[in-house]
Amino acid sequence: MTIKSDKWIRRMAAGQRMIEPFEPGQVKEANGQRIVSYGTSSYGYDIRCSEEFKIFTNINSTIVDPKVFDEKSFVDFKGPVCIIPPNSFALARTIEYFRIPRNVLTICLGKSTYARCGIIVNVTPLEPEWEGHVTLEFSNTTPLPARIYANEGVAQVIFIEADEVCETSYRDRGGKYQGQKGVTLPRI
Repeated sequence: MTIKSDKWIRRMAAGQRMIEPFEPGQVKEANGQRIVSYGTSSYGYDIRCSEEFKIFTNINSTIVDPKVFDEKSFVDFKGPVCIIPPNSFALARTIEYFRIPRNVLTICLGKSTYARCGIIVNVTPLEPEWEGHVTLEFSNTTPLPARIYANEGVAQVIFIEADEVCETSYRDRGGKYQGQKGVTLPRI
């Protein structure tokens, strides 16, 4: 197994449309302002958060149950900055659309900028032949409200190439989150 480099990521984005839209370098500034960076790094790709959020709330006193998900547990929000209440979380999605090759698995880790603020970015692995916008979960572990900036970097995807191609890919088994477009809630 190998972790793939910036050169491989650029080739796969150009030749296989693995990431769209794609940024071949690191973007650290927009409109003359410093931003949380995104784009290709040495051994990964820093993804951006879109302006679509689902902020979880206790306003309706519902229970979060992945088998019987109650849509009254969250409020939809669209905007350039999302405020997550203390000790709460929000769902979002990436700007980027991914097409993962059959011989690749990805791991995604939050960026240090957010980690140092008590914000945990959680993303499950992107499996071989999975495609779609990635659903992001932001946990605010602090007792204070926390900001998430849309259109800026939030996490890094690391691409791991297998020594041998898998027998059954995510697409082969008809994975329930294949081709997701918006912020996707739990499905059974």
